Amino acid sequence: MQISKLVIATGNAGKLKEIRLLLTPLQIEVLSQSDFNVPEAAEPHCTFVENALAKARHASQLTGLPALADDSGICVDVLGGAPGVISAHYAGEPRSDERNNTHLLDALKNQSNRKAHYHCVMVLVRHPNDPQPVIAEGSWFGEILTAPRGDGGFGYDPLFLDTQIGKTGAELALETKNRISHRGLALAALIEKIKSL
Repeated sequence: MQISKLVIATGNAGKLKEIRLLLTPLQIEVLSQSDFNVPEAAEPHCTFVENALAKARHASQLTGLPALADDSGICVDVLGGAPGVISAHYAGEPRSDERNNTHLLDALKNQSNRKAHYHCVMVLVRHPNDPQPVIAEGSWFGEILTAPRGDGGFGYDPLFLDTQIGKTGAELALETKNRISHRGLALAALIEKIKSL
């Protein structure tokens, strides 16, 4: 099945920009769910895959188009994988990257183990009741700094250090980030699967 048009189930401008850039070679018209005034889907589940699937089905149902959703977050070893699926809401409502980052730093006070990874699950549904959603995952490993660095990216990027490169997610060029990040890896895997549809 050839997909010519796809709605991305996100209102996050940073996420949309990253996904749109990665899908460019496939010549798929990428639209945002906000183009259709689709409200955010509920994310009641405790796993990334269940939340991503709920978001994709919701966007497809309300737009009549194939939909792509991701659910992602940062998982900190010493916090038992928290904030995990509640990464965007870690410090409560209203959502704020700055407050979430501060909350994470507070949670890690006096902790020497600062290992963490971002995890992303991408789900593509061809229609709302697609019995065979296309699913791909990616992880990006590093550690949490004690203070933010860099002014790019979003979310926890200023605190997340890629220990191999020696830069935070907020210090990386978008092209580099897209190549090595959890979302970039998940989307690259998903694109390979889309090509074989």
